[in-house]
Amino acid sequence: MKKRGERGRRGGVQARKPRQFGPAAAPVDSRPDTKRDSEVAKSTHILQIEKPIYGGGFLARAEGKAVFVPLALPGEQVRLRIVEGKRSYATAEIEEIVAAAQERVMPKCRHFGACGGCQYQHADYAAQLDFKRAILRETLERGGVRTPGEIAVLAGETWVYRNRIRVAFDAQGRPGYRGRRSHGVIPIAECPIAAPLLVRAALAAGEIAQRARPAMRPSEISFFCNGNARELLVSVVSADAGKGAFEGFAQALAEHIPELKGAELVREEKQGRSQGRVAEWGETSLLYTAGGFQYRVDQGAFFQVNRWLVDGLLDLVTTGQRGELAWDLFAGVGLFARKLAESFTRAVAVEAAPVATRTLGENLRGTRATAVRASTLDFLRSARKDERPDLIVLDPPRAGLGAETTGLLAEVAAPNVTYVSCDPATLARDLRALSGSGYSIESVTLADLFPQTFHLETVVRLRR
Repeated sequence: MKKRGERGRRGGVQARKPRQFGPAAAPVDSRPDTKRDSEVAKSTHILQIEKPIYGGGFLARAEGKAVFVPLALPGEQVRLRIVEGKRSYATAEIEEIVAAAQERVMPKCRHFGACGGCQYQHADYAAQLDFKRAILRETLERGGVRTPGEIAVLAGETWVYRNRIRVAFDAQGRPGYRGRRSHGVIPIAECPIAAPLLVRAALAAGEIAQRARPAMRPSEISFFCNGNARELLVSVVSADAGKGAFEGFAQALAEHIPELKGAELVREEKQGRSQGRVAEWGETSLLYTAGGFQYRVDQGAFFQVNRWLVDGLLDLVTTGQRGELAWDLFAGVGLFARKLAESFTRAVAVEAAPVATRTLGENLRGTRATAVRASTLDFLRSARKDERPDLIVLDPPRAGLGAETTGLLAEVAAPNVTYVSCDPATLARDLRALSGSGYSIESVTLADLFPQTFHLETVVRLRR
């Protein structure tokens, strides 16, 4: 649930928008089959669930046709109601669990199932990790990438881990997340995967906004806290809120939530696009401690979402790496670059997003790392051909690297590459290209930064 506008990352807990069907399932034909649609819509089936697929669903088969089922578990027998039929696949909802899997547990959140934020709360955590390992391995192998015998796992506390959420508002002005089956808002009273401060602030913001309406009518509000949940930033998106109403809202929220350090108002246009910050209150950044360093993180800048595993991810990427020169591409606010500056004579951090570059240089001040404001592609196009780094760290958005970037990386020919990915399909595509240019995979680690959800992070170490 990385740089990426949360990479993305869903109305709910601001993770990336899920793909409904993933590469673990067979290729599908999405053309409508009107006759079959009318038939299957009236029917129910008792089917055996086979396996998880990327996107949070599970695969069953009816007369050889793939059926995608949410909230199921492998091995279960379920009575299903088909809700949508296509030529080569169908989607279904569970009407009855005929035979439950041993891995099924009681969800911790009362909103699970209706809310679109989590997909796996009904499975015990060992099963969740098994799902993700299987999906990752199958996706890589379908992409033509030979995986090592073991996929290691980085995992930690599975609840109250998120340091960032984004809520929308229903017609009554209540804060909530986008629903699982629709774009509608599901009002929330809790969110067990988020830091309690964030939920407390969201509920307080909803009450204040309701009292202030129509002067203060937000469409969305984002909340971001540091690792110990002692500092909070809030970003309010509204089409019609004025500066005075916003400042009154921020002051009222600070009276209820003393951890609030700063807030911004972002104007929403009719087309759903924003025109950037139009007003601010208090501070524009907070300090986030990771790996023994303090990072300044501005409003809207990407930072790893799992507050329990930031240090573990940092160690996974940087431990044992040393040499003369390291490149940190897609560097964000410098999380990896600052650590690499300890073990390399020189490190270069490359980032293009203005919201991150404003603080990247400050976070690297006093270290042996320097900041370069450029896109990774432009940097590689202009990189000195006589300067070969000992290590390249890649942490791209969900879209991955692409053909030109992987081609330029092959020309650079750094002996070591570490790829941090938030999407297994684009990872498979890029690894296949890198493998074809002389790199071999040393290790693959599933970093479970998003427990209770289908999202997974992968760290791959390659050597030339």
